[in-house]
Amino acid sequence: MSVWDDLVGQDRVTEQLSAAARDADALVTAAASAAGEVPPGGSMTHAWLFTGPPGSGRATAARAFAAALQCVSPDRAVGGTPGCGFCEGCHTTLVGTHADVEIVRTDQLSIGVKETRDLVRRAQLSPAGGRWQVIVLEDADRLTEGAGNVLLKAVEEPAPRTVWLLCAPSLEDVLPTIRSRCRLLTLRTPPVAAVADLLARRDGIEPELAARVARATQGHIGRARRLATDERARARRAAVLKMPLRVDDVGGCLKAAQELIDAAAEDAKQVAEEVDTKETEEMRAALGAAAGTGSRLPRGTAGAMKELQDRQKRRSTRTQRDSLDLALVDLTGFYRDVLAMQLGSRVEVANADMRDALERVAGASGPEGTLRRIEAIIECRRALDRNVAPLLAVEAMTMALRAG
Repeated sequence: MSVWDDLVGQDRVTEQLSAAARDADALVTAAASAAGEVPPGGSMTHAWLFTGPPGSGRATAARAFAAALQCVSPDRAVGGTPGCGFCEGCHTTLVGTHADVEIVRTDQLSIGVKETRDLVRRAQLSPAGGRWQVIVLEDADRLTEGAGNVLLKAVEEPAPRTVWLLCAPSLEDVLPTIRSRCRLLTLRTPPVAAVADLLARRDGIEPELAARVARATQGHIGRARRLATDERARARRAAVLKMPLRVDDVGGCLKAAQELIDAAAEDAKQVAEEVDTKETEEMRAALGAAAGTGSRLPRGTAGAMKELQDRQKRRSTRTQRDSLDLALVDLTGFYRDVLAMQLGSRVEVANADMRDALERVAGASGPEGTLRRIEAIIECRRALDRNVAPLLAVEAMTMALRAG
């Protein structure tokens, strides 16, 4: 299995990355034989920007390319494409243990200047044992303005064998000065059938369930896998899709909004229970505290624990926002199906398991009202991005859904 197999429905992107990996391999081989630096040329460059809608596989593409750059398969000498998926370079990159590949993702609301400076310092190092020094920044859209300016210098003047792989939803999410120095690759939403095939083939999910969740998420690979494997995720989604039937009066609107916020908070709490306790115990052990949560910390270590707690709080906030945004995406999909029914479209509905509810809502209003409801959901997502209090934003949305 090659490193490109998980890039679902991205044939054009795969071709471009494969060509660049071949050129990169030739450059490093030529430089090694000449005992010099890597010469410029071909389709390889030092900075790449992967963009595409959520679920398109931006991070997957970046990781696959990083693995191909580190590929040491002997087949390369006889014309094989780098990225075999089996050699040490490919395997360690894909599992995240390669010494010369730094994969950066954040569970915080943003990536700050300090973290970015650490990355820039690493990028100046020569590869320790691999062929390239590769920095994969999966959340480039979360860089603060100051962090973006720090990164700009490194992208402008890269080390000879350093490659930056940045991932963001769109060009507008990255500073113009950075994106102008990167080669752009735009991924598309994978076909539903291809996502269903991947879930059945790679994850062992029943074909019928795989097809249903792939259709429900409209090709979002990560969400489809979660729906297929997590019963709680399916239950939460079903509850969200019942909201359009519960906004007949003001009381119903306010109750539905509160329940949506509570469900997002519960999601964040579950993540915290799984991660925070382990992190806290490891930190206490590292600081020399005795076993047991009631034991006192050594003198002078309270600041480190406070920093950990602050980081956990920021992660909880992001988890809650992400969960709420996911619910709003599902709600948008519901009204998209309603609109398709009202217009007599032949497009297959995504929420086929909710057909009765779709027909009920479609029959009670017109296309204009449905469009206004979709706009209300979009406006709610924008308000949350502007840090409006979540409950107020969702209450305003549910009232707009009632008004139509």
